[in-house]
Amino acid sequence: MEDVVIVDSGGANLASLQFALERLKARTRITSDAAAVAAAPRVILPGVGAASHAMQRLQECGLTSVLPTLTCPVLGICLGMQLLYDRTDEGRVACLGIIPGAAHRLKVAPARPVPHMGWNQLLALQDDPLLAGVTAGEFVYFVHSFAVPVTAATLATAEYGAPMSAVARRRNFWCTQFHPERSAGVGSRILQNFLTVN
Repeated sequence: MEDVVIVDSGGANLASLQFALERLKARTRITSDAAAVAAAPRVILPGVGAASHAMQRLQECGLTSVLPTLTCPVLGICLGMQLLYDRTDEGRVACLGIIPGAAHRLKVAPARPVPHMGWNQLLALQDDPLLAGVTAGEFVYFVHSFAVPVTAATLATAEYGAPMSAVARRRNFWCTQFHPERSAGVGSRILQNFLTVN
């Protein structure tokens, strides 16, 4: 029996996430099978690519009806975070509607190219089991063109021209805009915390 099911939403980067979890001794399975996701003890919804393509794949696999009903711990990563919200401006796509709000395109500026790619600091951390042992000012790795503004669900922010949600939570659904599997020790700590949250 696996410890974590990783949803295959059609994006890349699944292998590096799986490897990061297996370094933490977690047993993993990558699947788009709705029954396997529904029965999983923990679920990660990763994502790299277009929201419209990812939502279409989730719909085709029957996961748009399964994911919002999960009661186990769920972690959305990067595009997977944005898919947990109501919608995204990327193609005006309706998403899963689990967390209120929407992802908007980052604003381009001379010193702020889009996509936002590279290391950035976590700020304004709230107390939450996912962030146990993580302190404000630590760096994590981002690759994204869309972001969710700061809302009531936000657990940590980052600055890229304006504050954005770097970590958020609603009930048993957590999400990170950055890639913990690429974020060295801080990311490893967050993934380890996810393996133990209830």
